[in-house]
Amino acid sequence: MSNEVRVRYAPSPTGHLHIGNARTALFNYLYAKNAGGKVVIRIEDTDEKRNVEGGEKSQLDYLKWLGIEWDESSEKGGEYGPYRQMERLDIYKKYVDELMERGLAYKCYMTSEELEAEREAQMARGEAPKYSGAHRDLTEEQIAAFEAEGRKPSIRIRVPENHTYTFNDIVRGDITFESSDFGDWVIVKQNGTPTYNFAVAIDDYLMKITHVLRGEEHISNTPKQMMVYEAFDWEAPKFGHMTLILNEERKKLSKRDQHILQFIEQYKNLGYLPEALFNFITLLGWSPVGEEEIFTQDKLVEIFDADRLSTSPAVFDPAKLKWMNNQYIKASDLDRVVDLALPHLVEAGRLSQDMSEEDRKWSRELISLYQEQLSYGAEIVELTELFFKQEIQYDEAAMEVLEGEQVPEVLETFKKNLHELEDFTPENIKKQIKAVQKETGHKGKKLFMPVRVATTGQTHGPELPNAIHLLGLETVTVRLNDVLSKLQA
Repeated sequence: MSNEVRVRYAPSPTGHLHIGNARTALFNYLYAKNAGGKVVIRIEDTDEKRNVEGGEKSQLDYLKWLGIEWDESSEKGGEYGPYRQMERLDIYKKYVDELMERGLAYKCYMTSEELEAEREAQMARGEAPKYSGAHRDLTEEQIAAFEAEGRKPSIRIRVPENHTYTFNDIVRGDITFESSDFGDWVIVKQNGTPTYNFAVAIDDYLMKITHVLRGEEHISNTPKQMMVYEAFDWEAPKFGHMTLILNEERKKLSKRDQHILQFIEQYKNLGYLPEALFNFITLLGWSPVGEEEIFTQDKLVEIFDADRLSTSPAVFDPAKLKWMNNQYIKASDLDRVVDLALPHLVEAGRLSQDMSEEDRKWSRELISLYQEQLSYGAEIVELTELFFKQEIQYDEAAMEVLEGEQVPEVLETFKKNLHELEDFTPENIKKQIKAVQKETGHKGKKLFMPVRVATTGQTHGPELPNAIHLLGLETVTVRLNDVLSKLQA
């Protein structure tokens, strides 16, 4: 086996990039890059019924968006291609033929109905269902009879008897299986395409894959793949099986969980930053030394250590992801935050697609007002609602503020001062708020809260002078008059 670390991420083109698959790709990437190795993308497309148009492109596009680079693939090429399994059928056939010639594989003519009946009978007897080996040693006459019936055979590998399979898992240590746990399993389906476990083993060997990091659901596949390696006297790669990802109720993350977004595309569309998602996913089942949680991609490559892959399930915490994305947004330059948030204001109909330069400048200032608290781009629509409302509905907390006896005096004075301004800037607005304090003697919450509630409808929010500036003198005047008329009614 090569001394160079070579890993592979091998998606099926059956849909969009899921969080769990993204984690598999990410851990393989970090492992290889930390060791100065290579990442191979191989498309496992033999299950043609489940393949969807555009599935491969979608997977690769969102891996790239996430920040995962690779060295060999169907699009990049490489010396171990082709990198799509359906383009490798001749390769698999060569190895199937060899196993058949050596008597290590055989044709099985059992129908799906016969196999199901066998399975049900075993379960009725309290036995673990597995293939009985009924067609293990067919005579030439029996084969001819089945062929005459028009039966299409599958091809099964002969599972060795009384054989123990042990591998040292990178995450879990030694794992052992007995060959008696398995019946002879299918390596080529009736339609002529190889099965997952057979094709994977052939591909991993020929592509010189040294380490296979994948989800724990593949543990039971490992001995089958080891059988293929042993049949050809090949050295198996080093395996590592990552723990499950659980939801907040500590149940296996299911694609049916509606309250957790599970596809990378959804996070991109909501305005999450790829480096935040990269960071967050890395911590689903892996922990660095120390308490730090925010890392650049380069730093994660540098510090990644497979010994720190967790043996306990990882819990997907949407609130933590929002917090982490907010940390990245706060640290980003404003241009990037505007690019993240502005499309959502346009989509919501708050701003025009073809806005003027003046409107673009206004929207930029508006988004900057919320950069510190923005968790993801789409959140800007809800956060900025007060700037697009015609009428304000005051909640109980707001009404409590407006019922203060000093409120009419404060608001009348503030309105008068605003209309005396020559230049309606945040700096001058701030000066006028202070001027109200001098004129009325009211200060602190008795001064600021009525102004905030009357102009924004909120008891807390962004920097008040900036918010008033962006609302504009006309809107602010309408809101102040509205509140004053209600108080005087």
